[in-house]
Amino acid sequence: MKIGTTIKGFRLQKGLSQGDIEKRTGLLRCYLSRVENGHTVPSLDTLSKIAGALDLPLAQFFAEDSLSRELNTHSLTDDELRFLTQIRRYSTNLNDSDRKLLLAMVKKFAATAVR
Repeated sequence: MKIGTTIKGFRLQKGLSQGDIEKRTGLLRCYLSRVENGHTVPSLDTLSKIAGALDLPLAQFFAEDSLSRELNTHSLTDDELRFLTQIRRYSTNLNDSDRKLLLAMVKKFAATAVR
């Protein structure tokens, strides 16, 4: 299990920066970076702080492949995950008709995009 990757995935899913987690936990951003990149293994107490900052139960970090099941993050880059997180955040304010319109526009853009 790579706890740092799991933490980073949940943080990006929620649209938060390391600075946001730093403010919520009091943990230094450089320490959070070391955890996310696998250079440091956090204590259970530290994990509890991070879970609280992410509004997650501590057990969520240990759920078998929970994040990858939720968003299939294995195939998403950080930029793609940030983009989808923003779409998710703003789409909650849309009604069903507007969501369908947005999806149709995205399909049209994708069909005409030059790769």
